[in-house]
Amino acid sequence: MFASEIRRKRVQQLRAFSKWKWHVDEVFVRVNGQRHYLWRDVDHECEVLEAVVKKRRNKAAALKFLRKLMKRRGCAEEIVTDRFASYKAALREMGSLEKQRTGRWLNNRVENSHLPFRRRERAMLRFRRIRSLQKFASVHSSVYNHFNQERSLASRDTFKLTRTAALAEWRELGAG
Repeated sequence: MFASEIRRKRVQQLRAFSKWKWHVDEVFVRVNGQRHYLWRDVDHECEVLEAVVKKRRNKAAALKFLRKLMKRRGCAEEIVTDRFASYKAALREMGSLEKQRTGRWLNNRVENSHLPFRRRERAMLRFRRIRSLQKFASVHSSVYNHFNQERSLASRDTFKLTRTAALAEWRELGAG
């Protein structure tokens, strides 16, 4: 209920910013003992843009994820990935291979963004259905983006002001 409204506001803010840098990665998640992959995209400010669950980790899945991402968010100036060959093949097919960057520590931003998701996953005692995983991943990223204020980058006063504004917006969405 709240996630769609929060996502709509976040997308409007992100579209206003001209220099996009995306960090794309996939992480495996077990659903009833079977391995599935959660494909995630994080922008240069550590905001999760998209989270999609797929059964496979191949070129077709990467291509579908990147096309969906570009349809919703526009075109990025730079796409940071790990050295997984499916990204290169998918970006080559899309004609965006020159935008790909790979490096030893370049993709740390998205790797670290998996941590809050993993913490919450452990607290929930894993997932039993793909549908609940997909729903949780999209809602969790929207809510986490709303409240994550990067405490280390701001003074205490600024942090308190932005945190208060986020809580006020959350309460307003909950009342409506």
